[in-house]
Amino acid sequence: MERGGDGTKLAKKNGATEEYDDQGNLVICHLSSTRRVTLAEHNGTILVSVREYYTKGDKEFPSAKGISLTIGQWKVLKNNAAAIDDAIQIFKSN
Repeated sequence: MERGGDGTKLAKKNGATEEYDDQGNLVICHLSSTRRVTLAEHNGTILVSVREYYTKGDKEFPSAKGISLTIGQWKVLKNNAAAIDDAIQIFKSN
């Protein structure tokens, strides 16, 4: 398995390259150099996590700083994205 520039593992699946962290979580995107959105399964529940990572030795680990959402919680957040965008614009204009 190859490694990306930030140490994450890269794997080919159906012709596409997927990225996994050192714990085996699928990395969806990098929000910054230390924050990632990942998809993982824990006790049979699929979780979408937004979390900060730290380096220990040559491995990266998710920190306690972040949030893990169930699929139901993710759908509620996703369905309210427009309302969040509208609220951001209101805050910006004040």
